[in-house]
Amino acid sequence: MNPTSVPAPRREGAHLRLARAVQRVTGTVLGPYQSAVVRIGFSATWLLFLLREFPHRHELYGPDGPWGWDMARQLIADNHSFTVLMWSDSALWFEAVYALAVVSSALLLVGWRTRATSALFMVGVLSLQNRSVFMGDGGDNVLHLMAIYLVLTRCGHVWSLDARRRARRPEGGGSDPVGVALWAVLGLGPVAATLFQDKSGEPWIVVLLWLLWLAQGAWWLVCRFAPGQPRILLDVLANLLHNATLAVIMAEVCLIYATAGWYKIQGSRWQDGTALYYPLNLDYFSPWPAVSDLLAGASVVVMLITYGTVIVQVAFPFTLFNRRVKNVLLAVMIMEHAGIAVLLGLPAFSLAMITADAVFLPTVFLLWLEGRARHVGGRLRSRRTVEREERGPGPDAPAPRTLVG
Repeated sequence: MNPTSVPAPRREGAHLRLARAVQRVTGTVLGPYQSAVVRIGFSATWLLFLLREFPHRHELYGPDGPWGWDMARQLIADNHSFTVLMWSDSALWFEAVYALAVVSSALLLVGWRTRATSALFMVGVLSLQNRSVFMGDGGDNVLHLMAIYLVLTRCGHVWSLDARRRARRPEGGGSDPVGVALWAVLGLGPVAATLFQDKSGEPWIVVLLWLLWLAQGAWWLVCRFAPGQPRILLDVLANLLHNATLAVIMAEVCLIYATAGWYKIQGSRWQDGTALYYPLNLDYFSPWPAVSDLLAGASVVVMLITYGTVIVQVAFPFTLFNRRVKNVLLAVMIMEHAGIAVLLGLPAFSLAMITADAVFLPTVFLLWLEGRARHVGGRLRSRRTVEREERGPGPDAPAPRTLVG
């Protein structure tokens, strides 16, 4: 068909739709609430894991672990995994890196300087996990990937201290001594990674750290001295990078479920509906033996859960364009992972997978949660105010001022 024969209104309508799509992708941050949930969920998962395993940190990732420092260095020389723990074998250096991982997780959780803390979070996750690769499970693999993706997103756009600071003082509306000082201190990180390149692992991580540091410096300079068109260009580039990374995260989650589902179909225990029965009878996966025995004895329930798991995982990627079906399967998968956390004793894995699932939560639902949280917070503040007024001023409170003093 000759393009000139297409009616003009139809061509103009297609051009307008394309223009609106380009404007939406370049001019807005897509999925700001979903990316905030991903930031909060994965930082909380890693923080809780580090705090729970704090007494056992030396056995997991430190000098007392079965996977010794020399063995780890040989493995990293072969697979080129990034970890700063190979820079030194001293216990003090290990404690510093572990503390950095804890602090960066907490700061990323509340959304303080998310551009910087997301990079520190990534360094902490990669350093500890790559130090002892045999200590992880599927949840650690997901966290490993998401830690890298988070540094490319604008995950502090909402529900963060950064968003609160921007609301009070627009970005570029004044000096930022804290940000400048933080940028200068963190510049030591790429320098050290370059100096220890032969011990750090993959060079692309070092390149990424340099790019992040230089990009943040360029962002501050533009916001401070050229807030016009250059700032708009940087915003467009940041939006494009965020939106593309968010699409990659969604594709990654779909790939995880599709791969897991199709592999399960090939397993004989999943085909006959008994796959769930076996982990329920393992002491390692039975934190509540009585509940596990009760469920293992219900053969029909075991069969339904086994088949249902396969069906949901295989079907989920094909339901993304049907909002209602997608939301139903999403709720089922979240409940399934909550059940895994309780029945099989895998809370870190379940939290990681629930957080990954949350990237598909509808914005309306997240806004409803925000409204409920604000409502509850407002009621608590009002109650505290009323209680203070009922108690009256304390004995040490100053007397009210009068016209004569």
